[in-house]
Amino acid sequence: METVLLPPSTDPMIDPIDNLYATQVVDSVTSSFKKIAPFWPLKNLIAVNPLQGFEELPIEEALAQGKAYFQQPTLPEPIEAINRQTIKWLTVYADDGQATLPMPMRHLGLFAAWRQLAIHDKSLYDQDTSKRQWLANLPEQPVQALRESLFQLGITNDEHEQFLTLMLTTLPGWASYIRYRTDWAGLDAHHPHPVTQVDYLALRVIITALLWPEARTLLTWHQQVLENTASGGNQLAQLQQAERTFRLPLLKQLAAQSLPGPHVPDAQFVFCIDVRSEPFRRALEATGDYQTLGFAGFFGLPIQITDTVTGESYASCPVLLTPNHTIHESPCGTATEQQRDRKSYAQLKTIKRLYQSLKYTFTTPFALVEGLGLASGTWMGLRSLVPGLAYRLQNQLVRSIRKPMAAASSWNSISGIDQCRYAEGALRAMGLTQNFAPVVIFCGHGSSTQNNAYATALDCGACGGRHGGGNARVLAGILNDRQVRQELGKKGIIIPDTTRFVAAEHNTTTDEVTLFGDSTSGPLQQISHDLAKARLSNSIERLKQFPSFRPGSDEVQQTWLRSVDWAQVRPEWGLARNAAFIVAPRALTTSLNLEGRCFLHSYDYTQDPQGTILTTILTAPMVVAQWINAQYLFSTLDNVAYGGGSKLTQNITGKIGLMQGNASDLMTGLPLQSVYASDEQAYHEPQRLLTVVYAPRDLLIALVQTQPVLQKLFGNGWVQLACLEPQDSQPYLLTRDFQWQSLT
Repeated sequence: METVLLPPSTDPMIDPIDNLYATQVVDSVTSSFKKIAPFWPLKNLIAVNPLQGFEELPIEEALAQGKAYFQQPTLPEPIEAINRQTIKWLTVYADDGQATLPMPMRHLGLFAAWRQLAIHDKSLYDQDTSKRQWLANLPEQPVQALRESLFQLGITNDEHEQFLTLMLTTLPGWASYIRYRTDWAGLDAHHPHPVTQVDYLALRVIITALLWPEARTLLTWHQQVLENTASGGNQLAQLQQAERTFRLPLLKQLAAQSLPGPHVPDAQFVFCIDVRSEPFRRALEATGDYQTLGFAGFFGLPIQITDTVTGESYASCPVLLTPNHTIHESPCGTATEQQRDRKSYAQLKTIKRLYQSLKYTFTTPFALVEGLGLASGTWMGLRSLVPGLAYRLQNQLVRSIRKPMAAASSWNSISGIDQCRYAEGALRAMGLTQNFAPVVIFCGHGSSTQNNAYATALDCGACGGRHGGGNARVLAGILNDRQVRQELGKKGIIIPDTTRFVAAEHNTTTDEVTLFGDSTSGPLQQISHDLAKARLSNSIERLKQFPSFRPGSDEVQQTWLRSVDWAQVRPEWGLARNAAFIVAPRALTTSLNLEGRCFLHSYDYTQDPQGTILTTILTAPMVVAQWINAQYLFSTLDNVAYGGGSKLTQNITGKIGLMQGNASDLMTGLPLQSVYASDEQAYHEPQRLLTVVYAPRDLLIALVQTQPVLQKLFGNGWVQLACLEPQDSQPYLLTRDFQWQSLT
């Protein structure tokens, strides 16, 4: 039976250009997207709770809602066909340089470009002239077209939000990417290929109206799913079992510690709060009289970094912040050397562009294979069989074209007032306001891997999925400035003239720490030696967690090989097994082996009588830690619905995300190999974040009562707050009705 689509309505009561009705449609679109968590593209992956849109609910209800919306093993068959059509168009529209032939008219926006091209896609109407005519006559404005499509499907006003929500949750990966582009893109907000939430849903609902005129039954299907979905109690019980095993012993260990008196160490190191820093800090402290502190890896600097050679610009701060300053990084050396570096980079870029054009243009791949087949085969063999040798050869070739030059940062764009403000804020936040060592090293971090689509997920989360060395250089430079030190002295922070601030970067894949500047003289020479000892010690500890560990062989070499092997699916474990966020002086945890499971943020409540610093810690770094914790948790619980699936069957699409096979939804979580030791055995232990604060209960509860985000996370059971009360050294848990419960 032929389906007849009605022409656009002229009834004034439901006229699609009616402003009130258009506002109602837009409101429904906005409300439906609130249930979708954003997904950052591969170039700067950010961890996110996949159930972020349900955090306003108690976690039991959120788990049940998540199961009903995102964890259904099968969807109605027509939805699968609609998804394939949607994926086909979104892949070519969102492409960020992978496609040889880009989609035409993308500068007009998603809906405008698609509307002009869709009329030529016969798979949307299958020779049905009435459908084709209806498609051709749809309004030019997406909100009007969306309204018309909803009317065509018989969706009433009261059903709009629920139906649009199902349009999103039946293809959640792409909806998450649209949520990022529209609400979180920041520096990419002026993307040359714009998109709006209404654009996306107009496209999706129009395709639905064409392929499944009876799509209103999707509402009935979802209602049945809800009725048949058990509560989230079973999943919550699984989490609670792991939490009981971990939390009580940790809190008892912390309560048994005592704080020693202050002293001036030989050097102080400020590491990112990242859980991977904890075992390295422990290894470093064992090599000498060193004190380590924890602070968010962007070091309190809301900056955007621009590479003057490549032209690349990125926000090097958490996504919760907007960069206020632009820092230019350029190679050290003379003007002639810098010009040579730019020219070399341009040459490399031209060679790469030429190779890719030959590889992907459909008239040249066979000729490319014929011409380079032997060389490519030899190179692939080297990379597969002797990855270390292949990496060295490649590195030598690149160095012969582009000489390596150290980078230097310029922070002239930051005013003197702001420099002082950032310097004071960072030092007070980590409790470093006195007893300065002769050397203070700010140590950012990043990773190095080969052939890894998830590379940025291993870099610094506090730096927006980037390396933190640039931020470390800026803060060290600011604190070495004489005028900044004079201003800090007026505010009670006296930095000795003999104290030198140094920047560094920790490679979490190889455990190598690079000191920026001259490290061959004075105390830095001994520090470099001890960093190498800590590298060996931590490499041994980390390698034991991999089944391929070979005791007795060169452990440093083993970790390095994992970073250069293009076939390595687990170059490092990242933040797997993370479980707690501890806000306290380092002295409270120095003697404990926390097994790389805790985020460690230094904090001294005696320097924060109003709780201002603690409020910032709990509403910014802790929130990011909760996102990380939730991503690992849900990627482990259901790696298909919330994770990334196996790396072995993934394909990169448009350079923005990954699919399983060639036509799946975007996979928004972590791959199987990042959270599982084998296909069946999980390595990450799913549990909610435990936040432990060494501060008076009165201070804690007072600030919780003023922060809605904390009331949501603690009150709905997403995060457990524990207080280590300084007065009696006893741990207390905050219940979900905001009462303190003693563990003794």
